[in-house]
Amino acid sequence: MTQAYHADSSDLVEKEVLTWELFGTASRELAQTIADSDFEPEIIIAVARGGLLPAGALSYALGVKLSDAINVEFYTDVHETLPDPVLLAPMLDTESIKGKRLLVVDDVADSGRTLALVLDLMREMGADARSAVIYGKPRSVVDPDFVWRRTDEWIVFPWSAEPPVTPSVG
Repeated sequence: MTQAYHADSSDLVEKEVLTWELFGTASRELAQTIADSDFEPEIIIAVARGGLLPAGALSYALGVKLSDAINVEFYTDVHETLPDPVLLAPMLDTESIKGKRLLVVDDVADSGRTLALVLDLMREMGADARSAVIYGKPRSVVDPDFVWRRTDEWIVFPWSAEPPVTPSVG
């Protein structure tokens, strides 16, 4: 465990840190697990924002060209959430996914409530939806179909390890 900055947090907390290099390894290993299963996704759906990079990596690793994203807000800071996950515009074109095999991808299934919301929505639209995450947590209400690693720690992903950039003073 390493102390690391989280862009939405003002304090340092013990966290598990995923580096860019380890993310590459995790993506390939997760893709191999999916490829070895009996599930062949037709479309990869990223849960934005955290699932965007894992979904892109899995899309390339699995050779799946069709992808889309669904915007959900839940976490507002380290260990702080809204009362419930909220879908944000722009909305996914749900008509185009009816009857399709979808792989819903997020970075982590922490409480699992975001993933549950998205999976329920996709299944209500008539899709065969499965889920993949880099990290799964034991308290998650959803046990993802594909998980690279399980942990109880707060995870710092390489894309959120530093604060957002601001205009240079000039």
